[in-house]
Amino acid sequence: MHNLPFYFNNLMTYQTWRTKKLDAYPLSSEQLFTPIHDPENPSAAELAQLQSICRQHNLALYRFMQGDVRSKRHVHRLGQKVGLFRLDNNLCADEDSLTSLHVTSHVGQHDYIPYTNKQLSWHTDGYYNLPEAQIHGMVLHCAQHALEGGMSWLMDHEIAYILLRDANPDYIHALMHPNAFTIPANILNGEIIRPAQSGPVFSITPSSHLHMRYSARQRNVQWRDDPLTLEAADFLLNLWQQDSPYKIGYTLQAGEGLVCNNVLHCRTSFKDSDDPAQQRLLYRGRYFDRVL
Repeated sequence: MHNLPFYFNNLMTYQTWRTKKLDAYPLSSEQLFTPIHDPENPSAAELAQLQSICRQHNLALYRFMQGDVRSKRHVHRLGQKVGLFRLDNNLCADEDSLTSLHVTSHVGQHDYIPYTNKQLSWHTDGYYNLPEAQIHGMVLHCAQHALEGGMSWLMDHEIAYILLRDANPDYIHALMHPNAFTIPANILNGEIIRPAQSGPVFSITPSSHLHMRYSARQRNVQWRDDPLTLEAADFLLNLWQQDSPYKIGYTLQAGEGLVCNNVLHCRTSFKDSDDPAQQRLLYRGRYFDRVL
């Protein structure tokens, strides 16, 4: 178990892993795609390809070639086929625990950026969850794309780890501190909807995978008052402002989606159609599982 690149005493293992990881870039979005010819019954070969890509990059894209692209059943089925079973029934989720992401004025959602057409900053999902309820896997399915904009930008969190460690290995130590990153309590109309949550940015799971919880938001985020922690946070903020071969940009079209191990991602602003039936709609599933 300790022969992993994330343990600092395994420098040779780390260097070998790092070289292999970086050699895969630059990486185009088309290299990440797996066509799913029958969403009702994905083939073993299609699933194996999707999982293999995700195993290498922690993210993979798929394209339903036929069928109802608005079917949530297909999304549930695909998630389960790649090992995602335990859905996080979060605050704004639908009855089936998938969340419909669209512009809304619904009370309880309208104040949250994902339910607007505004730009969404870099983050991993569920960064405010309890330690025992961390989000390790995610599906993001496009049922209808926007009229303009709405591009997703993606970065494998293992790449972010490498870039931080290359800049200063002590950044990693700082971001693994149990109180590195705190999200204050969510209070609505005087009621605590979610208590404050502290934890590390980087951690190693019991199954020996690297996990990241992060948000680039400047408001409602508290970093540990420590020079190295603050430097590391600034390093990440600067990274989002720079061109990088490790960022992958793609605008999901209807019937396309993302399967990932909760990688770093953001979204550009978008413009919707005046026709309600043509307005942007994505289904998001957050899982306590990783992709197999």
